[in-house]
Amino acid sequence: MQDAVMFDSHTDRNPRDGGVHNAAKAKREFNKLQKRLRRQVGNAIIDYDMIREGDKVMVCLSGGKDSYTMLEILRNLQRNAPVDFSLVAVNLDQKQPGFPEHVLPEYLEGIGVDYHILERDTYSVVKEKTPEGKTTCSLCSRLRRGSLYGYAEEIGANKIALGHHREDILETLFLNMFFGGSLKSMPPKLLSDDGKNIVIRPLAYCREADIAEFSRRMEFPIIPCNLCGSQPNLQRQVVKEMLADWEARHPGRLESMFKAVTNVAPSQLADRELFDFAGLEEKQARMQASRIDFTEL
Repeated sequence: MQDAVMFDSHTDRNPRDGGVHNAAKAKREFNKLQKRLRRQVGNAIIDYDMIREGDKVMVCLSGGKDSYTMLEILRNLQRNAPVDFSLVAVNLDQKQPGFPEHVLPEYLEGIGVDYHILERDTYSVVKEKTPEGKTTCSLCSRLRRGSLYGYAEEIGANKIALGHHREDILETLFLNMFFGGSLKSMPPKLLSDDGKNIVIRPLAYCREADIAEFSRRMEFPIIPCNLCGSQPNLQRQVVKEMLADWEARHPGRLESMFKAVTNVAPSQLADRELFDFAGLEEKQARMQASRIDFTEL
């Protein structure tokens, strides 16, 4: 996509009224934003060993800002990466009424990306199985994940890239604490339960606000979700608003919380499977036995 479509039309003015200066400033800001996203994605890939030589990465493209950004940044990094890997975009067409089936194929063909459209009528299943007034997210997510995991194996992709960002990870952490009674979130890299797929989240270090701004500047053809995104009073939306309020009142709080996710001290929590509390007396005895008593020297 050319630079000309990345910036607001109001910057295209007569030089005498500051238009050229505004356009140059907008371009500098966009370049800084793009470099920041590239750096954060690159760091996440390195920190969690997400992509290796010869990997075929299936980029799950929903038509939302996050997955478009993920694909674009991965394409940029691919050009200069120290390892050779391939990308293939996959969209799951869930047969939602009114879904614009032409948008993604036209976009992907326009930028020259290999892609597949996987058609599965999960929409009807979700609507049939979900009681009136209940949220569809859980079932929809399971069906979507199952379809994509299976398809990755079909096309020979050994990595599955999902577009979850920093806020998604924090929201999931609080959702699990508030409603699931567990201290867990979305890891940047995950082995599926059946051991067949490795899932990666290259946007794990990226702020949602940066992704939204990048998407706006790039003018991605966004496709809204009419299934889960349109539901009122979603628990995730409530948590999202709570976190946004915290960040507004205490700037930097989200960064601190995300750092906490990467800096866990099992001995300071209470999970008996994660830490050997029952063995502390034996550990204490070993430590005491190995001490040197300088008073006896």
